[in-house]
Amino acid sequence: MKGSYLGEFEELVMLTCALLKDEAYGINIVQEIKLRMDRSVNLSAVHVTLYRLEDKGYVTSSYGGATAQRGGRRKRIFKLTSLGVKLLQQVNEKRQNLWNMIPELKTL
Repeated sequence: MKGSYLGEFEELVMLTCALLKDEAYGINIVQEIKLRMDRSVNLSAVHVTLYRLEDKGYVTSSYGGATAQRGGRRKRIFKLTSLGVKLLQQVNEKRQNLWNMIPELKTL
């Protein structure tokens, strides 16, 4: 995994998938980001990011059952893979190391 890079929006989408677990699908991810981060994001941007993350092996997807509420359409549910979890842990550790190296920022 050395050399893997995770953009800020990719990280945000992956963390939201982890938070939502079995309810991690497009519009739910958009709503959760709005709720938790007070940030409006585009559904298409979330989908493009999820597909890119899936191509990289950081998330996987499966279809849920069709519901009348969704007009018979099925939800595509995304889950982190073990590779995705490992990458998020590495990103978190690297950021914490930077924060720890700048102690004066903790007291502001």
